[in-house]
Amino acid sequence: MEAYRELLRWAETQGVEMHGVEPRRIPGRGIGIVATKALQADERLIWVPTSVLRTLDTVPKRIAKRLPKDMRVHGLLAADLALDRSKKYEQWNAIVPSREDVWASLPLTWDPELHEFLPRPARDILRRQTANFDKDWAAMQPAYPTSVPKAEYLYAWALVNTRTFYFETPKTKKLHKDDRMVLQPVADLFNHADEGCEVCFDQTSFTVTARRAYSPGEEVFISYGNHSNDFLLVEYGFVMAQNRWDEVCLDDAILPELSARQKVLLEESGFLGNYMLDDSTVCYRTQAAVRILCVPVRDWRRFVEEGVDGGEAQQDKVDRLLIKILQKYVKTITKTLQSLKGLKVGQACQLEMLSLRWQQIQALTAKTITGLDA
Repeated sequence: MEAYRELLRWAETQGVEMHGVEPRRIPGRGIGIVATKALQADERLIWVPTSVLRTLDTVPKRIAKRLPKDMRVHGLLAADLALDRSKKYEQWNAIVPSREDVWASLPLTWDPELHEFLPRPARDILRRQTANFDKDWAAMQPAYPTSVPKAEYLYAWALVNTRTFYFETPKTKKLHKDDRMVLQPVADLFNHADEGCEVCFDQTSFTVTARRAYSPGEEVFISYGNHSNDFLLVEYGFVMAQNRWDEVCLDDAILPELSARQKVLLEESGFLGNYMLDDSTVCYRTQAAVRILCVPVRDWRRFVEEGVDGGEAQQDKVDRLLIKILQKYVKTITKTLQSLKGLKVGQACQLEMLSLRWQQIQALTAKTITGLDA
């Protein structure tokens, strides 16, 4: 923990204020922020002046001028991390996850064979993420062909991806919202929960404020957003045991059941794909897709165009069919879990993460079946 003490001492010299919280090791989960005393709702916990932030404006000109003017902030910050040889941020650099930790947790760095075992939404997120990295690397490599190996830039890029905060200034407001990002020491030690402290910023500072009371020794969280576990897995390298925002994509269960003509009708009406369920709800899009499989087209049109559900008897018919589709999908999930047990690629922790994610999907699907069958 001495590295974290050094970080706090450095942060204090930079004007960072901490009130009633400090970083501590959390058994089985690395480092987090913990209450050192009884905290009350609306109590300010951390105040970080913007002068401490690593931003678009703090990237040295000697680095930025060699890179394309339209390079994304993500790519520029990664370049700064990869090329930084100064001691300005050495206390912060000492506490960030190691390359080995990043390689173990983020699917972006996994063996490509494992990517095929990601759930469909996770694969889609990873595909976009990979495209963004490739674009940034394509800009970085010609500018620094010998200074930064690809693996080193990927490591820096992943640190930016997992540790930045949203921050808007008059300058960055002109950019895409995904590129309004900054790195901030100390505040990036907070772990994520589906509901956490309030994080606010203005042009002078970031402030983290408790939304509820905390007991001494209790971990204090922030929320990275209302994200499913598929998103958290790809973007941050973890999944949550309890996540109120988690959801399951049913495209792989429903799309194979549809005929070509049914897919055309659904696409024309804006209901093809993106079929989701969460802890309590089967989405309207799913209702539309299953309905087209078991009711006359005229009744289906009335449902998607006017919201007419056809009454209890028709809804029961839809529910019965959806149960059969979901039961079939549970069998597919079981096969996926069995296949994961036999894989010879990847690290054990990566296979465990994938298995956990599919078990969560299986549990949510089974819970929906039970609810529909009640």
